[in-house]
Amino acid sequence: MVNRFFQWAATFSGTLILLTLAAVTAFLVLEAMPAFTTPTDELAHDVSWYTEAGFFAYVGPLVFGTLLAALIALIVGTPLAIGIGLFISHYAPRRLAQGLGYLVDLLAAIPSVVYGLWGAMVLAPAIVPVQDFLSTYLGWIPLFAGPPSTPARTAFTAGLVLAVMILPIVTAVCREVFLQTPRLHEEAALALGATKLELISTAVLPFARGGIVSGAMLGLGRALGETMAVLLILSPGATYSLFILQAGKHQTIAANIAAQFPEANTSGVSLLIATGLVLFLITLVVNMIARWIVARRAEFSGAN
Repeated sequence: MVNRFFQWAATFSGTLILLTLAAVTAFLVLEAMPAFTTPTDELAHDVSWYTEAGFFAYVGPLVFGTLLAALIALIVGTPLAIGIGLFISHYAPRRLAQGLGYLVDLLAAIPSVVYGLWGAMVLAPAIVPVQDFLSTYLGWIPLFAGPPSTPARTAFTAGLVLAVMILPIVTAVCREVFLQTPRLHEEAALALGATKLELISTAVLPFARGGIVSGAMLGLGRALGETMAVLLILSPGATYSLFILQAGKHQTIAANIAAQFPEANTSGVSLLIATGLVLFLITLVVNMIARWIVARRAEFSGAN
C-alpha cells in the first residue's frame, strides 16, 4: 500500500511538472501571437518604444545583452565556485568547511533587489578604478575599450553582480560532486605519490566534470532570467556593442520587460510577452545543451 502511494505520488509530481511546463508554453505562445500577426507599422504606431524595423530587429539587441551579461557572470563566477567548492571539500578543516558552506548557501537567500541596490550604490562607484585600469592597459581588446563610464552602470558591473548571485548555486553543486569522488580513486592517486594538486587534477576534476557543467548551466539559467538586479544597475541601450565598460549600450530581456511593462498597452504587453517567449526558448536550449554534455560525460566520470 505504501509503495503504491509513493509510486502514485511520484507519477503525479512528474506529470504535474510536464503539465505546468506545457501550460506556461501555451500561455506564452498564445499571448505573443498578436505581436507576430499584427503588421509592423500598426504595432509601431500603438507602441511608442517599438520601431518599424520589425520584431527581430527589436529583440536582437536584447538577446545580445542578455547573453553578454550572463556570460560575464559565468566566466567570473564559475572559477570562483570551483575554487570555493574544492576548498570546502578538500582543504578546509571540517568546522571551517561547514561554516563556510552555510555562508555561501546564505547568499542564495538574499533578495535580488538587495543585490541590485548594492550593485548600483556600492559596486558601481567602487569599480570605476578597475574599469579605468582595464581600459588603460587592455583597451586594445574590444571588450575593454574606453572611455569607461562613471558611475559604472555597465554590463561589466551587472555581470559581476550576477556572478555573485549565481555563486551559491554553482558552488553547492560543485561541492557535492567533489565530495562524491570515489575514495578509491583518491587513494590510488595518493599511493602513486600524487600531491594534493595532482590528486585534484587527476582524480577529482575528471570525475566531477559533468557536475561542474550542470552547476554552471544552472547558474547560467539564473543569470539569463535575472530581472531586478540588472534593472537597478544597468543603464539601458539597444546595440550590439562589445564595449562592456560603457553605459547605455546593453539591455537584457528580463530587465526590459520589467521596465516597459507598467506603462505598456495591450499591444505592448503582447510584444513584451513575445520577448519573454524568446528568453524561454533560450533557457530551454541552454538546458538541453547542458543535459547533452552531462550525458556524454556520465560514463567517463562514473557518475552513473
